Amino acid sequence: MTDAVVILITAPSEESAETLARALVEERLAACVNLVPGVRSIYHWKGAIEDEREILCVVKTARDKVASLRARVLAMHPYQVPEILVLPVEASHPAYLEWLLASVGA
Repeated sequence: MTDAVVILITAPSEESAETLARALVEERLAACVNLVPGVRSIYHWKGAIEDEREILCVVKTARDKVASLRARVLAMHPYQVPEILVLPVEASHPAYLEWLLASVGA
């Protein structure tokens, strides 16, 4: 196990995903955020089944940044209950892992 994590966050539009991604990287809460357009999400919400197009944000950061990153996402995100799934990184190319952790000051 490494000190890196990947966080999955969905956003309703390219604009909101880009705003979120830029803030996280500029504030050094994330080393990198990949924006993946064309995600289709089907889910239960308030008694109905929703079917929406979303942008998936794949966030790479250090484990010790998760609490601050989550607080920032909750403050900025347009959803009432945003997706914030934190996944451990079991292994990585050593040079990439070094860059990632240095980028967020970990």
